Amino acid sequence: MEFTVQHIADALGAEAAGNKDLIVCGASEPADATAQDLALAMSPKYGDALRQGQARVAIVWPGADWQSFGLEAAIFTPRPRMAMAGVTQMMDAGQGVPEGVHPAAVIDPSAIIEAGVSIGPLSVIGARARIGAGSVIGAHCYIGMEATVGQGTFLREMVSIGARAIIGDRFIGQPGTRIGSDGFSFVTPEVSGVENARKSLGDQGDAKAQSWMRIYSIGAVEIGDDVEIGANCTIDNGTIRNTYIGSGTKLDNLVHIGHNVRIGKDCLVCGQTGISGSVEVGNNVVFGGQCGVSDNIFVGDGVVAAGGSKILTNVPAGRVVMGYPAVKMETHTEIYKAQRRLPRLQRDVADLKKTVSK
Repeated sequence: MEFTVQHIADALGAEAAGNKDLIVCGASEPADATAQDLALAMSPKYGDALRQGQARVAIVWPGADWQSFGLEAAIFTPRPRMAMAGVTQMMDAGQGVPEGVHPAAVIDPSAIIEAGVSIGPLSVIGARARIGAGSVIGAHCYIGMEATVGQGTFLREMVSIGARAIIGDRFIGQPGTRIGSDGFSFVTPEVSGVENARKSLGDQGDAKAQSWMRIYSIGAVEIGDDVEIGANCTIDNGTIRNTYIGSGTKLDNLVHIGHNVRIGKDCLVCGQTGISGSVEVGNNVVFGGQCGVSDNIFVGDGVVAAGGSKILTNVPAGRVVMGYPAVKMETHTEIYKAQRRLPRLQRDVADLKKTVSK
């Protein structure tokens, strides 16, 4: 791949200066850049690294004195990090999935494969499934009976999509994504100790030991447009209604979405987060890494949960929460400060007790 400075600037809607005919073949961090690379120097802190590398052209921060770094050309953008989205898209070499259907793929005769679909080796397409135009299905993927996959979908290797799932356009599934497993739903013939403890927030009562009976998942999973699911994520079918993920939402690796969960539009769910069954999540919500959300609660629009937060109760729209249990971030900060003072407070109390006793 070869790009001129002007070509890149035009694609980004950015301003270029210097030798706009310079050709670059890739992108690099400033200190590692060769003479053929575009250095990504997004802020003044990368100035020294630019001097260490051999780049002749870089994307730099607004107002940068680019010539002082020995550059022959520069691209200016008011939001340099945003430019990374465009640059990385231009220079992504892809996964090399060949066009057409591999002879080792297994496709049910009743499946509908629209125009321009590529299907890799050892993939299986179930009965009455539908694959939208221009989609790429990587090796070892599975698309179940009556599942629908929208146009422009890209499934990396070993993605599985269960029966009756409905997935919108431009979906991206990273390696090992699992969509449409049964929900974790079990019940005992009589009231269990877990149910008693949940009601009392204490003792299990006199509940006896019992075996668990399975509740089947007859719902499916429904996903909107422009959704991306990270590697080794798991999304459960709904028990009766569908589990739902709204358009524009992105899941990081190792995220679990329980049965009946409904997630709104343009949410970010970071790695190792788990959302329990029947949770309602609004639009534009962000869960940091390793968040946990208790079942049957709602999280309002625009909520931000810091990494490691454990959300046990409803969260109103717009709130920033942190901690276990999750509370307002400023409240958690005060609690943390108080915890750090506890040893000193304990010593002070002990001294006061001695004084009083005397």
